[in-house]
Amino acid sequence: MPLDVNRRSFLGAGAAGLGYFYTATASSAARLSRKPNETLQFASIGVGGKGSSDVDNVSKLGEIIALCDIDDGMLEPKIQKFGSAKKFYDFRKLFDEVGKHIDAVTVSTPDHSHALASLMAIRMGKHVYCQKPLTHSVFEARVLKEAAKKYNVCTQMGNQGSAENGLRRAVELVQSGIIGDVKEAHVWTNRPVWPQAPKVVARPDRADVWPNSIHWDEFLAGAPLRPFVGDKFYHPFAWRGWWDFGTGAIGDMACHTANMAFRALKLAHPTTISAESGELNSETYPAWARVKIQFPARESMPPVTLTWYEGKKDDVLVLPPQELLNKVLNPGEKLKDSGSLLVGTKGILFSPDDYGAEFRITPQALAEGKNLRMPEVLPSNGKGDQGMKNEWVEAIKAGKPEIAYSNFDIASLLTEAFLLGNVAIKTGKTLEWDGPGLKITNVPEANALIQTEYRRGWEVTRV
Repeated sequence: MPLDVNRRSFLGAGAAGLGYFYTATASSAARLSRKPNETLQFASIGVGGKGSSDVDNVSKLGEIIALCDIDDGMLEPKIQKFGSAKKFYDFRKLFDEVGKHIDAVTVSTPDHSHALASLMAIRMGKHVYCQKPLTHSVFEARVLKEAAKKYNVCTQMGNQGSAENGLRRAVELVQSGIIGDVKEAHVWTNRPVWPQAPKVVARPDRADVWPNSIHWDEFLAGAPLRPFVGDKFYHPFAWRGWWDFGTGAIGDMACHTANMAFRALKLAHPTTISAESGELNSETYPAWARVKIQFPARESMPPVTLTWYEGKKDDVLVLPPQELLNKVLNPGEKLKDSGSLLVGTKGILFSPDDYGAEFRITPQALAEGKNLRMPEVLPSNGKGDQGMKNEWVEAIKAGKPEIAYSNFDIASLLTEAFLLGNVAIKTGKTLEWDGPGLKITNVPEANALIQTEYRRGWEVTRV
């Protein structure tokens, strides 16, 4: 790196140079032993942006005893609100110092920090609520699923559409066979709405002095060292467009917009993934992409191809074929910027919604009479973001991880499938995926992209 990082050097290689290593493990803290009616004690890691509402939501369900963020501007207002909470900038220190007092943790950091923060909590027997996408890499998603099962903790991923009764009803109806056998699904988003290619394709040729209020080493976490740049170049939102920190549009939105289709069609490990995209560079995600993910037959359901569309090509949204959209749009109706289509042999389920919570069925005859009077199977929630936390805490108090509808069993599969789309985008090749074996079988060199290299002291390892 030709540039000096800035006046406050990293003292070597970041965390390792500082002499700090991750030591919190399952053996260093007892599992939850309180009776269900006692007050749960929460730590929240990442308290700005979406993390702000996550802290507020769980505060209604227990006591906030620790808060962690790399930005004083975000952290201090929460410290003022929850005055008894202890303040941290480094979540590893949080676990070392107060881990034994915590029952459950929320993780609302940039994507590249999700896995380690969640994994440290799980290994200490703490229950975890982690924002979507569950992880930054395919490997990390598998690690969290395995760890949650091994340590028998209750988990939930924050794709709040999972709490919507409309999504749950759509899942039930598709699985009842109302639209017949589904062999194709289409999901689209207008994202990215943050700077990435073609607007930004390289790092700036400068290194700014970071303010005392920003803890840059802790922001980088396991990502490679790079200089701080101000003017919101990376933090607090634009990190989503950088390969090292975010997961691009498919990582940001598929856990929302493809969630209903993934559940309704009982999807799990795909077999092949291919992609086309805008111009690639080594730093930021492309301006647009179209990703095809093929899934094998499941139970009585036939093989299905799910196509994901993101961004703009030549300043026009990348969308499903117009002839297909014409089948579901009413005269004069404008297509929403995000949504999904499940195309069956009898009809189409169309959701003009980020969360799959609103939907309609075409032709109209299928949506009339007894077809929609089938009994409801899934439990009702309907409380959105707060409902996700309520359900997670219910699972904790009951000791039943399965109560949380977006627990890491399903969340990891959803995350893995779509993050493989990023691998296909980056390689430009059709990938054959061995899900149980966690490997790409036909392009061996692509396996390097399903796992991240970490700075020393920030490693994510399989349990």
